[in-house]
Amino acid sequence: MNIPGVPPAELADLNRAQDRLSFLYLERCVIHRDSNAITATDAQGVVHIPAATLGVLMLGPGTSITQQAMMLLADNGATAVWVGEHGVRYYAHGRPLARSSRLLVAQATAVSHRDRRLQVARAMYRMRFPGEDTTTLTMQQLRGKEGARVRRCYREHAKRTGVTWNNRDYNPEDFTSGDPVNQALSAAHACLYGIVHAVIVAIGASPGLGFVHTGHDRSFVYDIADLYKAELTIPVAFDIAASGSTDIGPDTRRAVRNRVHDGTLLDRCVRDIRNLLLTPGPSGPIDEAWLDDEAENDAVRLWDEDGYELTSGRNYSTEVDF
Repeated sequence: MNIPGVPPAELADLNRAQDRLSFLYLERCVIHRDSNAITATDAQGVVHIPAATLGVLMLGPGTSITQQAMMLLADNGATAVWVGEHGVRYYAHGRPLARSSRLLVAQATAVSHRDRRLQVARAMYRMRFPGEDTTTLTMQQLRGKEGARVRRCYREHAKRTGVTWNNRDYNPEDFTSGDPVNQALSAAHACLYGIVHAVIVAIGASPGLGFVHTGHDRSFVYDIADLYKAELTIPVAFDIAASGSTDIGPDTRRAVRNRVHDGTLLDRCVRDIRNLLLTPGPSGPIDEAWLDDEAENDAVRLWDEDGYELTSGRNYSTEVDF
């Protein structure tokens, strides 16, 4: 029996990950399907995007997407993530781009083993303290160094911008209760959490399995976001506070959006997560090969307690049927 419509692509026919666009952001358009292409339609016309060239499609404000378009993304091993303007909010996601569970298993293994978890946590702190040796520090010592670093960062930007700084004081239930710089910090950090969350789910890792943070469904989001606050959200927040803004939340979100507009933070997040969870690779651009193994490995295997992986889809019974 022939199934109507365009048949899904075979795995061997799909573009390799390094030949794809890593993240494509669309907003204020209708997204549909035309044969094997995704179409984006707005007042200026229609743009055709070959589905096989997509890694992650980020759906921003004002987008509508059809079921046929979603089916095409799934058939071509891509994923969709619903986000705020330029990715500064995370709302939901479709199937992750990763077909292999290798990254997720590595994350679960590391977070479940005390020594390995400490090793990853030290590596996270080492990324924030370039040139310093963290290999023998306890978590208490690392937290102390991080606290001192953040306080120093606040003081430096307060001096740079002339903003009065007392301490980080905010009420998550009442945004307006904080002073202008604390409001801006809360808004900027929320944007960063959304960007990092979108990356984590796109590559198939778990947002809840954190190494420094724990007990929350976004623990790993907070872990990764902390890597970038000192260079991204903290200076943005002090700049907004110094500007005399009367609409701090929206102004801060736009400022963060402008800082991440070129997409380099997305690729950097992918590289950093992979280096933390898998064997560290060389520094520098990931050259869009960031999910080569995970995106193309569509094999399902069976686990064995001796550490081996066995081929699935076969009968391992020793009995003989007559």
